[in-house]
Amino acid sequence: MTKITPQPGIMDIALYQGGQSHVAGVEHVIKLSSNENPFGPSPKAIEAVRDSAATLHRYPSTDHASLRNAVGARHGLDPARIICGVGSDEVLQFIAQAYAGPGDEVVYTEHGFSMYPIIARMAGATPVMVAERERKVDVDAILAAVTAQTRIVFVTNPGNPTSTMISQQELERLAQGLPDSCLMVIDGAYAEFVDGFDGGASLVDAHENVIMTRTFSKVYGLGGMRVGWGYAHQSIIDVLNRVRQPFNLSLTALAAAEAAVNDVEFLTFCQAENARLRTWLSDELAKIDVPSDPSFTNFILARFTDQAEAEACDEYLKSQGLIVRRVAGYNLPNALRITVGDEEACRRVVAAITAFKEGVA
Repeated sequence: MTKITPQPGIMDIALYQGGQSHVAGVEHVIKLSSNENPFGPSPKAIEAVRDSAATLHRYPSTDHASLRNAVGARHGLDPARIICGVGSDEVLQFIAQAYAGPGDEVVYTEHGFSMYPIIARMAGATPVMVAERERKVDVDAILAAVTAQTRIVFVTNPGNPTSTMISQQELERLAQGLPDSCLMVIDGAYAEFVDGFDGGASLVDAHENVIMTRTFSKVYGLGGMRVGWGYAHQSIIDVLNRVRQPFNLSLTALAAAEAAVNDVEFLTFCQAENARLRTWLSDELAKIDVPSDPSFTNFILARFTDQAEAEACDEYLKSQGLIVRRVAGYNLPNALRITVGDEEACRRVVAAITAFKEGVA
């Protein structure tokens, strides 16, 4: 046996489980397990990817200036205070790597993104889980859990896999209640699905210890490219850039993301279709006693009588070529997370769950 041992905390990491993509024995499946955009990426992003093929022998920019400028223009933010990463996951990792370590605590909520405790342990810090209330972030519970050792608080808003969100006032109350020595990270992977929500940008401007992260993997349909970004006070961005590898994003990924963020027409189409189909899907499932909380994302969290019924329904859906996501690992054993697909996919989901509930399955 090797005498080489990993750093403390590494072997405590449970491997992340992504959404299932295949079903044995079923040829044609609709994947609704990873909250991907059913309409794909912007045609302009696809064109940018094709155009980039001729320059693949060149290194990408190290400062991501063109993409940062495009993001800044789109959201009215200072590009100098933006950092880009391989998905927003990498930006979250930069934060933990730079600001947490052995003896420190990282707070996250019980239904929050499962990468938070993984990222904390990667840095050698101790993850601290806080209960939510009715599948929503509980600001009072978070504040009660903060100690002198707390360095980071992760808040997913809107939530994944819950689809719920807390108000701007609650986010402000949390920011004001945290000590200056603690960073508040607002993970806004689904912020683009919420009308009038800035993802936390105004809180970043008001508080030096608040960071906002976003991704191109959801509404922009670039999950395969892995591009994300963060927005924070200049002093924090300067720190994070010191742990970022200079060529962390490929030339192709940068080109695709810039084209996507500039294609406002396609973005608006995706947002409108998601809102329409999300409402229809949740309303139709509610009619057959499968409730869900009002969703602010591109998925719904469908709740069943108990874990057995949720798992049985999942198995039936898979037999019909429909892959959704079990979320028992997020302490939601009686629920299934269902991505809002295109109209055909949504209708197939409703028909299949109706058949299951009626005992036809």
